Amino acid sequence: MTTSIERTWTAVCLAAQVGDHSGVAALVEGAQVAVFRVGSSWFALSNWDPCSGAAVLSRGIVGDTGGAAVVASPIYKDRFALHTGQCLDAEGISVPVYPVRVREGVVEVSSP
Repeated sequence: MTTSIERTWTAVCLAAQVGDHSGVAALVEGAQVAVFRVGSSWFALSNWDPCSGAAVLSRGIVGDTGGAAVVASPIYKDRFALHTGQCLDAEGISVPVYPVRVREGVVEVSSP
């Protein structure tokens, strides 16, 4: 038996407003979310940096490590994998990831 989960999507911005290799912050169901664009791919994860205790990941440096898209926190430069939310520089630390999509030019994020 398969269980179907119906998602609620929140429009956060126009896709054209997010530059390549950059991010924006949005409020989704009361949670601060960082939304990133890397080429034609989109990622969303918590905006909260657990290493510094600040909501700053949307302002981080977007790049790649070993071919995987990452964001480096603007405070201590800890890197978080955009696909998984795993911190690459501190063992056992991660941030929640969120489903993200672009529909008719609008970026939408759902709760995890």
